[in-house]
Amino acid sequence: MRKSFFVAVALCSAFVVVSCKSKDSLYKTAYDEARVEQSEGQSQQSEPVEIAPVVSSTSKADVDDSYRTEKVVLASGDEGSLKEFSVVCGSYGNKSGAEKVRAELIGEGYDAIIVQSPKGLYRVVCASYDSRSEAAQARARFKESHPGNADYQKAWLLYNK
Repeated sequence: MRKSFFVAVALCSAFVVVSCKSKDSLYKTAYDEARVEQSEGQSQQSEPVEIAPVVSSTSKADVDDSYRTEKVVLASGDEGSLKEFSVVCGSYGNKSGAEKVRAELIGEGYDAIIVQSPKGLYRVVCASYDSRSEAAQARARFKESHPGNADYQKAWLLYNK
């Protein structure tokens, strides 16, 4: 009886060690996979986004009229609203976030539209013009009218090529 008790204990101990080891390896495998995914996600976030270079004007105007070039398509708003130069006041990964900002700007009296970039970002445009200088002046006015909004202070000009 004692002998069979010790054999049973030994077998149970061996089973526990083996099963714990396999659990550890399962946990370790899951942990390692999560770390790889996280590091891939960080490397994707760390990679520079391809954005056309900022082009500065050579005029001596007080208004900064540098811009980025992208080919965008209208995602929401009036069809004729998108012109060559636009004032972008926000970029979002999902359309619902962009729609909220657009609704807020429409409530303030802007003819806001949403355009989609080739990379799939939804850009909220508060104004669009045929002239770069007009767009630059509109961006300056937009920033002046929203001094407390840090996001709107980052508004930039988009040239829709």
